[in-house]
Amino acid sequence: MSAVREELPAGRYGRSADQRADRKLKVIGAVLGAALIGVIVWFGVHHITSSDVTGELIRSKIVSDDSTQAVLELRKDRDATAVCTVRALDKDQVEVGRKDVTLNERESHLTTLVKIRTTARATAAELVGCKSTTNG
Repeated sequence: MSAVREELPAGRYGRSADQRADRKLKVIGAVLGAALIGVIVWFGVHHITSSDVTGELIRSKIVSDDSTQAVLELRKDRDATAVCTVRALDKDQVEVGRKDVTLNERESHLTTLVKIRTTARATAAELVGCKSTTNG
């Protein structure tokens, strides 16, 4: 009597359904894993490069040959001290005045007027940037 074979010969009829399903799961797992790593990296870079203070120059006014005013709007943490640098520029975009403004009000959103003394008549004011230090 001959033995009855229950399995198909290996490689003769292609992959089994289980092997195809395993391959799909591996591909899906790899794609989801790569996406998760990408999201983690993005959050890490965003956290490192983001500032606790955002500032915007709302308007500026040339008061005289030796004075300029700028209005800044800031958003910051309530317990942070913001330091913003504003500069005045002449018609050739040369800096004629600079001022560092320290704002330690316990507000998260504030507007402030900055007066800048200049060495020559300014034609524009520019917000260079803002940074924060946490009060301890």
